[in-house]
Amino acid sequence: MSILGRRGIHYLQKLNAPNVPADLIHKGQDRVIDASLTLIRERAKLKGELVRACGGAVATSSLLGIPLGHNSSFLQGPAFAPPMIREAIWCGSTNSTTEEGKELRDPRVLTDVGDLPVQEIRDCGVDDSRLMNIVSESVKLVMEQAPLRPVVLGGDHSISYPVVRAVSEKLGGPVDILHLDAHPDIYDAFEGNKYSHASSFARIMEGGYARRLLQVGIRSINWEGREQGKKFGVEQYEMRNFSKDRHFLENLKLGEGVKGVYISIDVDCLDPAFAPGVSHLEPGGLSFRDVLNMVHNLQGDIVAADVVEYNPQRDTFGGMTAMVAAKLVRELAAKISK
Repeated sequence: MSILGRRGIHYLQKLNAPNVPADLIHKGQDRVIDASLTLIRERAKLKGELVRACGGAVATSSLLGIPLGHNSSFLQGPAFAPPMIREAIWCGSTNSTTEEGKELRDPRVLTDVGDLPVQEIRDCGVDDSRLMNIVSESVKLVMEQAPLRPVVLGGDHSISYPVVRAVSEKLGGPVDILHLDAHPDIYDAFEGNKYSHASSFARIMEGGYARRLLQVGIRSINWEGREQGKKFGVEQYEMRNFSKDRHFLENLKLGEGVKGVYISIDVDCLDPAFAPGVSHLEPGGLSFRDVLNMVHNLQGDIVAADVVEYNPQRDTFGGMTAMVAAKLVRELAAKISK
């Protein structure tokens, strides 16, 4: 278990000591949560005001970090990813223009509201059910500041459930989801954890937050994954058939008749040759250009996105996978902004 995980348990045990009144704990938790969300709220408000002062936009991407890693089934390193992705986004080894010509230094294209302090909240003894609500609330605070649209930096894939829930609830209806991943993440409750990073899309589909769920890049799936996919009507595109499905997947048209399109990119959708810095190495994956082709060519109104499961503790020297994750974020931001 990581140092972060041990620290959270240590604090939880201390807070649950019999000599500490429950009311004291709950009031303290409320203060920490309010302070955490206030910071997100005020930063989002400032960034929204800045965009509007610059002449406005129809949609502006806004980074929101959710450094949560404890729902990982193997390694908890994704909790450390958001600052590493940010550093790579602005790395001097490349310029700030995206492939389609948008300038990331223009606040009408990209803003940043910072990170939700997940570990500080957990250290106060807040359980996962409440934590998921806090994540959802942070996403809604960003969306309240038009024209900001959240691009969420994970964190493990468990964050996609509260993020998609928030987007759907805020917009008032389901979205279509393009989910790029080596795994379907649709177990009912992996290892008994209903909030596991391997169960996020079960929670999303149960809640009715998605009309269509397209899962692309799948190459580690068992009987339960396929059965759950059938149960929820998921469109699963396995890598063994990618050459046959390529034309369709690189020319998707999504979101008609619903509130828009959500894109969720697990970095392990890529073959380890392109992205070795992930917890679950699954050979035989997508190339980086395969992913960009799907993102660039997608027709639909992208209302939010996430990039998850980058694990800095498994990355190569020089941060190769950080640059890969950053490039995905940059191109998603450009695609969303208009």
